[in-house]
Amino acid sequence: MSKNEQGQKPQHRSKIGGQALIEGIMMKGADTGAMACRLPDGTIDVETWEENNGKNMPWYRKCPFIRGSFNFVFSMKDGYRCLMKSAEKQMTEEEIEEEEEMGRFEQWLNDKLGEKLFGVIMSIAMVVGVVFSLLIFMFLPKFIVGLLIDYTPVPDANMLRSALEGVLKIAIFLCYMALTGCMKDMRRTYEYHGAEHKTIACFEAGDELTVENIRKHSRFHPRCGTSFIFITLIVSILVMCLVPIRVIWLRTIVSVALLPLTVGISYEFIRIAGRSNSALTRALSWPGLQIQKITTREPDDRQIECAIAALKPCIPEDMADDQW
Repeated sequence: MSKNEQGQKPQHRSKIGGQALIEGIMMKGADTGAMACRLPDGTIDVETWEENNGKNMPWYRKCPFIRGSFNFVFSMKDGYRCLMKSAEKQMTEEEIEEEEEMGRFEQWLNDKLGEKLFGVIMSIAMVVGVVFSLLIFMFLPKFIVGLLIDYTPVPDANMLRSALEGVLKIAIFLCYMALTGCMKDMRRTYEYHGAEHKTIACFEAGDELTVENIRKHSRFHPRCGTSFIFITLIVSILVMCLVPIRVIWLRTIVSVALLPLTVGISYEFIRIAGRSNSALTRALSWPGLQIQKITTREPDDRQIECAIAALKPCIPEDMADDQW
């Protein structure tokens, strides 16, 4: 990269993003995706695949306010697939042998579905996870706030109702993140999350991808999924202020129906925050960066090595394809 007038390297705003896995990291670039996992024997296993995140993306993944929902769904799907594969890679030979000794029901499923079995299980787990998230983050806050407003002398102001629902959503989200961070396995995942951020920051700064260089960079990044979720919660408060509906179940349905709009607005903000360093974007990004103190941890050298292995295949030959 060329030097600017102050003799410093200009900041490169990369579109490469990633996700922490179980003992590994997944990265996605303009034309290549990769996941690198530390295997039980200490080696790093790297898988790559083709991506279409460049100029030839379909229109619905490039159109402002529409692309957010589609990109979010694709990201969730790919992230969950890689997460499950990373878990499989941590199985020892003894555990694999135990898995192969299937019961009658498991054998029947395997005979009927074969290679599709994993996909079916993954789909069921994803549906269960989505339903659980909707109950916890949408129905529960509305139910609690509905009780407070209906059975207390608090005036039924729509803005107040939406604000209280939003505060509860954020409180539930923060508690969930903090509690999971106390688990040993999740703490390691958060360390890999930190390694992912630091490695991308090192690449964007134009520094050579070495463990020593990466250690110098911040583990907080404005394009983080954690920040995106937080922004989505804030936007949902503003959107629901415009919905004059009191019935809890109907209000929940409307919230779900408005999710594409909420996600679309949040995604556009994250894009702006990812390529701008103005005082306004720094101020608006600050809460999300603070939450990353919970969802990221300082990684060790071996975790950073995984992040480097995952990032390098995603760097395109033509850096013009990597402009965020």
